[in-house]
Amino acid sequence: MAKISKKASRESGTVSEKKHETACFYKIFTFYFLLFTWLLFLIFAKILIKMSNKPITEFIEKYYLHFNSAALVDAAKGYVAHLKDGGKMMITLAGAMSTAEMGKILADMIREDKVDIISCTGANLEEDLMNLVAHSHYERVPHYRDLTPQEEWDLLERGLNRVTDTCIPEEEAFRRLQKHIYEIWKDADSKGERYFPHEYMYKMILSGVLEQYYEIPREDSWMIAAAEKNLPIVVPGWEDSTMGNIFASYCIKGDLKASTMKSGIEYMMFLADWYPTNSGGKGVGFFQIGGGIAGDFPICVVPMLYQDMEMHDIPFWSYFCQISDSTTSYGSYSGAVPNEKITWGKLDITTPKFIVESDATICAPLIFKYILENS
Repeated sequence: MAKISKKASRESGTVSEKKHETACFYKIFTFYFLLFTWLLFLIFAKILIKMSNKPITEFIEKYYLHFNSAALVDAAKGYVAHLKDGGKMMITLAGAMSTAEMGKILADMIREDKVDIISCTGANLEEDLMNLVAHSHYERVPHYRDLTPQEEWDLLERGLNRVTDTCIPEEEAFRRLQKHIYEIWKDADSKGERYFPHEYMYKMILSGVLEQYYEIPREDSWMIAAAEKNLPIVVPGWEDSTMGNIFASYCIKGDLKASTMKSGIEYMMFLADWYPTNSGGKGVGFFQIGGGIAGDFPICVVPMLYQDMEMHDIPFWSYFCQISDSTTSYGSYSGAVPNEKITWGKLDITTPKFIVESDATICAPLIFKYILENS
């Protein structure tokens, strides 16, 4: 009887253990099933919210129907189509886009991988950081058209450098950056190291030395977004900028070697390597804000590779858009219509081409927001 009792007890225990294991299994299964269902719900909810929350898309598609407004919509849709087909995009920045605080929307474009490389003037490279560290010291002059020569001189005396309706403070912006960028230049110089202008800026940003001065949210700085992604940047004619002038002054005084800064020729050599590597598939598009060297320098990499390097399989730029207020009849590059670029071997006959003849500070944020809402 004792043996039978022990056997029955063991069997009873085994059944109990099996029931317990089964119950645990169902509990675990139920937990993960509910978790998966909840995550699935969140994903679909996010998609639905994104689909229904497109205020800029809805606005411009309803009201931007003709002339330059329609060209804006066409260009934005072309940009989205290019990205959806797997294409890459270069954005070029001329003018005073950083002082116009284009960084607020451009930073989102960078973080969301809607741009793969940027070409900009030295001024746009540095003025985003100036706004970052000295924003509260800027002064807006809405009546700038009415200023007399004496009033302009008074601004100079106060250390304010005017860009249309916005004054950049000399001490808090220029000199604040100078203090820290010089140390980075000097360190590289003493070690015999050489970098591009934007790489020195990236080093300064990522070191954290500027954080003590931040006066705007870091997410509103396109240079911070670019540095954190190590986004390729080309800065043709960097010498024509405040930091370029300051660097030149140190070279003249014998404090730094000119060779410590990589040159514009080396930027073109970088592009000559970058473009073939990234132009497969759908290819690389070209979104140009303004004109000038920020646009003409990088777009020329294609004819240079095709004609001068005799790389006859190099693809043309596969999308082109320019926002410009320049008139073509004046003979400027900034005003050249897209088809003129066909004659220079930059664009193909079939390249989608758009030109929005308007103010970039009005148009570019709308186009960028449309792209962010739809791709």
